[in-house]
Amino acid sequence: MVKRAFPQWEKIGAGLKDPVYVPTGALWMFRGDDGYVRAAAPILEDFGFSVDKMTVDDAKKQYPQIDFRGVKSVWFEKKAGALAAARACGVVRDAFVKNGGTYRTGHVERARIAKGSLSGLQLKDGSRVDADLYVFACGPWLPTVFPDLMHNWVRPTRQEIHYFEVPKGSKRYSPGRLPIWIDFGERIVYGIPAIDGKWFKVADDTRGPSVEAPAEQRAPNADNVERDRRFLAERFPELAKAPLATTEFCRYENSPDGNLIIDYLPGAKNVVVAGGGSGHGFKLSPVVGEMTAEFILSGKDVPKAFHLDPHRTATPPKTQFDRKG
Repeated sequence: MVKRAFPQWEKIGAGLKDPVYVPTGALWMFRGDDGYVRAAAPILEDFGFSVDKMTVDDAKKQYPQIDFRGVKSVWFEKKAGALAAARACGVVRDAFVKNGGTYRTGHVERARIAKGSLSGLQLKDGSRVDADLYVFACGPWLPTVFPDLMHNWVRPTRQEIHYFEVPKGSKRYSPGRLPIWIDFGERIVYGIPAIDGKWFKVADDTRGPSVEAPAEQRAPNADNVERDRRFLAERFPELAKAPLATTEFCRYENSPDGNLIIDYLPGAKNVVVAGGGSGHGFKLSPVVGEMTAEFILSGKDVPKAFHLDPHRTATPPKTQFDRKG
């Protein structure tokens, strides 16, 4: 799916002044066993995504802004980069409208299924949406819209993300000088270079606290900020005292096993749900849309791992790197 997504992202971003995708490469740093990447590398190679092993000494020379103490092995994934999610969604919306689609915003608390189908949606503003078939791709809000049917399938968690200011005028933390990086240790910490030249992203991929979407805490947790500062002091010492620029809260829409969900809603012949991104889904979204459309319009089935099958594992992965499927 990643291979199929790349050309679609290129098409979506073609000709734009502000890109939706910025290639950076990805640096994988392992403090312990690197069996994960050793097992994945041949598979990635077969799909055209090379992952090259580097010596720690070579990595130190190439990326002097990183302190590699405690790192036992280093790998570099060449074809990797960062997506601007909000910008990409806006581009797709505008293209949809330009090609004759109708776009509306609205709020529905929950959808009600009766006699095997959804007869319509009543929105909070008093208006109504009626259609022959409905597709709900509303991420962590799926269990809010269908609480009786989806609450066991999507468990939203709150992921706290911190952005730190880089030294003014410095290019050491910009794409071209620094790739996306992932630190595999007791925690899996990852980050994105200062694409705008100002902010350096630090995030923990461990599943955060469960939340009820859309309500969530919006103030940064002081302990989490201090934890990330300790990490910066260890791995990016020049940024140890960097000012905290801003904090964002994203929601992982965790499925039971980390795999996607594309299927008809049980008991509703005219409702399809698509979601379960589990932290890794947005990069696949052009393909998820393509698969969902083919599933509906031509009856082409999706992988069984994406079905709402009650036999799917109920033990969610702790991070997107240990998901099953």
